[in-house]
Amino acid sequence: MSEQEFPEPEVEVESIEPDQLKERIDRGEEVFLLDTRATEEFEEWHIDGPNVTVHNVPYFEFLLGDVDEAIFEGIPDDRDVTVLCAKGDSSEYVAGLLKERGYEVSHLARGMNGWAGLYEYHELDTDADATIAQYQRPSSGCLAYLVVSGDEAAVIDPLRAFADTYQQDARALGAELTDALDTHVHADHISGVRTVAEEFGATPTVPQPAAERGIEYDSDYETVENGDTIAVGETEIEVLHTPGHTSGMTSYRVNDVLFAGDGLFTESVARPDLEEGAEGAADAARELYDTLQNTILELPDDTIVAPGHFSDSAEAESGTYTARLGDLEARMNALGMTREEFVEFIQSDMPPRPSNYEEIIATNLGQRETTDEKAFELEQGPNNCAASQDALTSD
Repeated sequence: MSEQEFPEPEVEVESIEPDQLKERIDRGEEVFLLDTRATEEFEEWHIDGPNVTVHNVPYFEFLLGDVDEAIFEGIPDDRDVTVLCAKGDSSEYVAGLLKERGYEVSHLARGMNGWAGLYEYHELDTDADATIAQYQRPSSGCLAYLVVSGDEAAVIDPLRAFADTYQQDARALGAELTDALDTHVHADHISGVRTVAEEFGATPTVPQPAAERGIEYDSDYETVENGDTIAVGETEIEVLHTPGHTSGMTSYRVNDVLFAGDGLFTESVARPDLEEGAEGAADAARELYDTLQNTILELPDDTIVAPGHFSDSAEAESGTYTARLGDLEARMNALGMTREEFVEFIQSDMPPRPSNYEEIIATNLGQRETTDEKAFELEQGPNNCAASQDALTSD
């Protein structure tokens, strides 16, 4: 029986919207989730947090005519339970079974697809002569940025699934999208640079070294190199080539804000094996070390590092995943290592590569056509672009 074939529950079941669940988690409420997806899907990615307890029982175990009572042992009957699945159908059915047994229960509307559709807007507190907003995707840890100055706006590392969002927010701030920039060829999500360009007339821009990996767009695009600037309204975006994560990795800078892409995060540094694989990881790690020491750490300590991703171990400061560069240098031991110590350390504990990363890279290079629905499916799950699953920072 597929999820679409589930019968309607015999009792009325309340649903909770993804943003409501996220608000509960952010408030620090104790949340219990019953995830009814197959174990393989659950282990690949699930909702997590310090105040979240998640329990996995695949939905098919609730389909038996005589349900095994043992499957209810891990589900508390003295607190609210939220049931979730992939799309919201089987969770409603399972929630109905629990409600019939007296549980206080709801189900997550649209399931993990709904959770993947969450996208949050937070403005940065900076000295920049522009409004800068950070977009956060809780399901994957992807971050994108909107830079608005005067009547023009640029979006950095846009996601295809949220192209409309950037245009709507730019207009709400009295601007039109003029530029869409990628920091590199992404391996964890489908880039929205071409979509933003095609639908809203923005200029699509990629780093020249990234284009050299074999971009095959069927439309024109601009390239930028180290030292270039891009005018947006009354401000300028500076271009810094910062290779290591990939050969084309490029950071952008607006006044005191460094959009570091996947080179440096607030809790870790980049992994070096997503372009040339394990064989080229050591050379890429050496290049990353040189980038960090000779380019990024040469910037003022008050530089605000605005990364391309955040992990479960990252902590938001004033609502955004950003950090002062000086603070990161003080807290992150990896930034004080010798070159060879760094290379050995970075390769020692890398997490699994992002799911479907080869298909995603091919799509972002323009070498593969992928529908919007398939793209949304490919990019679900954690980003895994950092060198470690745990934070490299200390208090």
